[in-house]
Amino acid sequence: MKSLALLCATAAIALAVTACNQAPPAATAPPDTHDADVKALNDVEVKANSDWAAKNANGLLAFYADDAVLMTPGGEPAKGKDAIKAGLTPMLADKALSLTFKANKVDVAKSGDLGYTQGDYQMTMTDPATHKVVNDHGTYVTTYRKQTDGSWKAVADIATSGAPSTPPKH
Repeated sequence: MKSLALLCATAAIALAVTACNQAPPAATAPPDTHDADVKALNDVEVKANSDWAAKNANGLLAFYADDAVLMTPGGEPAKGKDAIKAGLTPMLADKALSLTFKANKVDVAKSGDLGYTQGDYQMTMTDPATHKVVNDHGTYVTTYRKQTDGSWKAVADIATSGAPSTPPKH
C-alpha cells in the first residue's frame, strides 16, 4: 500500500511540475505581408515616376504624408506638405524638368508599418541662377509609413547629388 501511495504522490508531483513548465498558448502572429508591402512600395515609386513625367502636382503631393520632410541637394529641408508644394511648384513649371528614379533596395520592417527604398536618380532642370539646362544624378533614400487605409506615404525623402560640386568663386 505504501508503494501505491508513493507512486501516486510521485505522479501528482510530476504532473504539477509539468503543468507549471508548459509554455503559454502562442499568440496569433500577425500575417506576414512583407512581400506584398515590398511590391506596394515599388508600385508607389512607379506611380511617382509617372507623376513626375506628367508634372502632376496633385499626384506628387499625394506621395507624401502630411508631416513628411523632403531634403534636396543644396536646399533647406521642406517640412510638411505646404512646404513641399512650395518647392515643387517652380520645379514643375520648368520646361526642361525631367526626373526619374529607380530603387535598387526595398525593405519593410517586420512590424509592417515602416519601409524604405534606396536607389539612383537622374534629373534635368534649368539652373535658376544661370538659366542653363543642367543634368544631375545621384542617390536617394525614402522612408515610408503605412497609413491607416493600408496605403504607403513618404515621411522622409532625401536625395544626394553625385554631380561634382562647383568650388566657390573667390
